[in-house]
Amino acid sequence: MRIIAPSVLSADFGHLAEDLDMINRSEADWLHVDVMDGTFVPNISFGFPLMKPFKQYCNKPLDVHLMIVHPERYVERFCDVGAWSVGFHLEAVDDPMPILELIKAKGVRTCLTINPDIDVKRLVPYLDKVDMVLLMSVFAGFGGQKFIPETMDKIRFIKAEIARRGLNTLIEIDGGVNRENAHALFDAGADALVAGSAVFGAKDPIETIHFLKSQNNIL
Repeated sequence: MRIIAPSVLSADFGHLAEDLDMINRSEADWLHVDVMDGTFVPNISFGFPLMKPFKQYCNKPLDVHLMIVHPERYVERFCDVGAWSVGFHLEAVDDPMPILELIKAKGVRTCLTINPDIDVKRLVPYLDKVDMVLLMSVFAGFGGQKFIPETMDKIRFIKAEIARRGLNTLIEIDGGVNRENAHALFDAGADALVAGSAVFGAKDPIETIHFLKSQNNIL
C-alpha cells in the first residue's frame, strides 16, 4: 500500500482553497490535519473552525492527528465535523481504550501515535485495537525537522508484529518525509507517509506527490 497524506499545516493559508484544489487534482490519498494545543506541544495550530473549509474544499479523507492533552474531551467533536480518522498520542493519556471506543462509536477510523522517545513496544498491546499506528519520525509540534533514521527499525519491528498476528493495521509515518527517503520508508513496511514541506514547498507539488507515491516500485 502506498498512501500519501499531505499535511495541511504546510499549506499557504492565504490561498487555502487553491492548495486544497491542488490536493484534489493530485494522487494524494488523504489530507493530514495536525491539531496542536500549545500544551502537549509548544505550538498552536488550528481546531474545529478550520475543519469546515478543509471538508468543504477537499474531497480527500481527513486524517486528523491530535497533538493535545485530554483528547477524550475532543475526539467526538472532531468526528462530528468531518474527520475520516482520528489519532492521538499514547503518551498523552493514561488509558487509550476508552478514547478509542469513543472514536469507534462514531464510525471513524482509529489511530494511536507515539513520539520518537517513546518505546515502540508500548504500541504492541493495541495493534489489534486500532486501524492504524502513527510513528513520529520527528518530535511532534514543529514542521521542517530532519527525519530520525532510527524510525526505520521501529517500522520493521511493528510490521513484523502485525504480520505475525495476521492483522491489517496500517503504519503511518510523520516527519521529515521527502523524495530521498520515501522509497526506504515504504520498503521498511510503512503504508502511509505524511508529507508537509516536501509537498507544499515543492515547485511542482502534484509531481512530487506522484513521485512519493510511486517509490516502492522503484529499485
